[in-house]
Parts: sequence; structure tokens; C-alpha cells
Amino acid sequence: MDARLNILAEPATGKAIKYLMAAGKELRGTALPAETQELVSLRVSQINGCAGCIDMHVKEAAAAGESHLRLHLVAAWREATVFTEAERAALEFAEEGTRVADAGQGVSDEVWANAAKHYDEGQLAALVLLVSFMNLANRMNIITRQPGGNHQAGQAH
Repeated sequence: MDARLNILAEPATGKAIKYLMAAGKELRGTALPAETQELVSLRVSQINGCAGCIDMHVKEAAAAGESHLRLHLVAAWREATVFTEAERAALEFAEEGTRVADAGQGVSDEVWANAAKHYDEGQLAALVLLVSFMNLANRMNIITRQPGGNHQAGQAH
């Protein structure tokens, strides 16, 4: 599968993408745990069907020490016993934040309150930005048909 467009190669859009990617990198420095960030990024990408981002986040999480079992179970996290209550709250938040058209309201008050039990305001802000950023990245990759399978852990993303 070949990509439809190399959006980075276009001068105006390439510059904008570089700014967006820099913003995404800033999220890694927040107080939201790195493991949670990768799980959320993977789940959003699974929901959206973004092969490039699924590839990247599985490999990055594994390289950072995440177990293959937990990575395989992210798609069925509700039925899995390997996630903490905080991670489960973040994954539920990610699902509702990604499926805004389905829910008709975005993240429900109940899901927000559950996430707020586990994360402080700074971490919640990072979670909101991460879910939003991943949906943006997924959509750009899906529209331009960016393939998955070639990411090398440790590459800039």
C-alpha cells in the first residue's frame, strides 16, 4: 500500500505538520503517565483504524517495557484484568472522546467524573489534548492512506 500524499513534502502543510508534531511531543512531558499515554494513543488509533499509529504505538510501548499481553488486550480492555482502575478510566475517556458522533455529547459527566477520581487537573488537561491530538493524527494518516508496519521504535514521531 502506498500513501496518497506525502503531506510533509508540501512546504506550507509540511511546516504546519511539524508544529503539530512538536505539540504532540510536548504531551510526553506532562504528568499523565507515559504508559497511560501509549495505551490511550493505541486505543484511539484502534477505534479509528489508523494502521500507521497502531504500528507506532505498539512498537513504542513495547520498547518502553509494556507487556505484549497488555498491548494485545487494549482492544478488549473492558473484559481484561490487566489494567489499573486509572488506566481503565483513561481508556473509557479515550473511547468517548473519540466516538463523539456516536455519543452525541463527547465525554459524559459520568466518564469525566471517573477520570477525575484518578487524575488531577493537569493530567486531565493532558488527557483531553492527547485524545484530541491522536484523533487529528489518525485522520490525517487515514485520509492520506499512510501505511503501517514500517515504524522503528525510537524514531521521531
